[in-house]
Amino acid sequence: MIPVTSFAGKTVAVFGLGGSGLASCHALKAGGAEVIAADDNAENVTKAAQAGFITADLRNLTWTNFAALVLAPGVPLTHPMPHWSVLKAREAGVEVIGDIELFCRERRRHAPDAPFVAITGTNGKSTTTALIAHLTKVAGYDTQMGGNIGTAILSLEPPRMGRVHVIEMSSYQIDLAPSLDPSVGILLNVSEDHIDRHGTIAHYAAVKERLVAGVQAGGTAIVGVDDGFCRDIADRLDRAGKNVERISVKNPLASGIYVEHGDIVRASGGARSEIAALAGIGSLRGLHNAQNAAAASAAALAMGISPDVLQNGLRSFPGLAHRMEQVGRRGNVLFVNDSKGTNADATAHALSSFSDIFWIAGGKPKAGGITGLAGFFPRIRKAYLIGEAAQEFSGTLGTRVAHEISQTLDVAVEHAAHDAEAAGLTDAVVLLSPACASFDQYRNFEIRGTKFRELVQALPGVKPVV
Repeated sequence: MIPVTSFAGKTVAVFGLGGSGLASCHALKAGGAEVIAADDNAENVTKAAQAGFITADLRNLTWTNFAALVLAPGVPLTHPMPHWSVLKAREAGVEVIGDIELFCRERRRHAPDAPFVAITGTNGKSTTTALIAHLTKVAGYDTQMGGNIGTAILSLEPPRMGRVHVIEMSSYQIDLAPSLDPSVGILLNVSEDHIDRHGTIAHYAAVKERLVAGVQAGGTAIVGVDDGFCRDIADRLDRAGKNVERISVKNPLASGIYVEHGDIVRASGGARSEIAALAGIGSLRGLHNAQNAAAASAAALAMGISPDVLQNGLRSFPGLAHRMEQVGRRGNVLFVNDSKGTNADATAHALSSFSDIFWIAGGKPKAGGITGLAGFFPRIRKAYLIGEAAQEFSGTLGTRVAHEISQTLDVAVEHAAHDAEAAGLTDAVVLLSPACASFDQYRNFEIRGTKFRELVQALPGVKPVV
């Protein structure tokens, strides 16, 4: 835990008592603050009370007694309208912040030079975060990984030299961290997302920009420049005097890090050098993962990690569970768990990474279905359709893709494994990338992915991927 000492002797309201909210309560209390905990969910309030915190309906309290309102990132700050607790705080002149801001203040107080890597982007931030954490561990750092990827930031160990915090951040978390100042900040990409919480794509992009704009003096801002929003952001950072490292997987750069023919290349001052190779690294297949690897490599180099250590780290990266996770192999058939592919855009990344695919898809359908994936249909040898979306997806595939309605995952795995082996292909892939939510048959994508892994590993002759 990171005790929050910046509010010692003061009273702080915490609203939103899920994982990060309750962690904030513990960290504030450990640092000497009095905490008043609240939530619109009565069950969460009960849990906070059982943990020993004072709970109250904040509507009935005098807000001038509060030094701050610590808001959970899931609670609306601006759109579609501010939560009532935010309006109360603003009316009383009380600052509204989140757990990331509390961390930043503690780091500045106690270890301002401790390495702090912050990652955001519409897509790829979890894989990039996990990859950077892996690289820093390989390089010998005491690595603390958390934030949006899982562990609440204040539940990690405190900042100190030799210890690096590698933190994934959503736009909601950035919005609640006005003094965010990482030593290395990464913005991967910006595309339309979370407009319901930010109002416009322009505002959403502006929130993302704050992570790299806040990089501390002497730090590095790493920006993917394969979309227009990020290209403009990189240019603004340049004009502001920031140290900017551009990355691209689409075009060579005169200055920056880019991917060309499977190699990560660095260009600077007219010189060009290959710093790492991605060929043969199964956990980093596909153009999207090439961007993740380029960003992680830029971060590693900014931290002084050598190219040799970087290459070893890339090769030993196991990947994230449920995201293009290689769960087994039988002969020439590779089994890949991409249960996190819960919409067509995410599934497009997976389909683009292989050529001979036995595709398991379906679940609770989302708007648009799989019509946008038609360009990848020639890669699909056969599709195995499950769940509520099976009939809809069957209609979309029509006669263009051989398919069956398997209905359940166990039937789909059995049939896909048999057909892939019988096809006699050199590199057949049984791919679970559903393009759907899991909620018709599974509580979440993790449970669905775990079930797929168990089914695959129970097949005769399946071996781990090494």
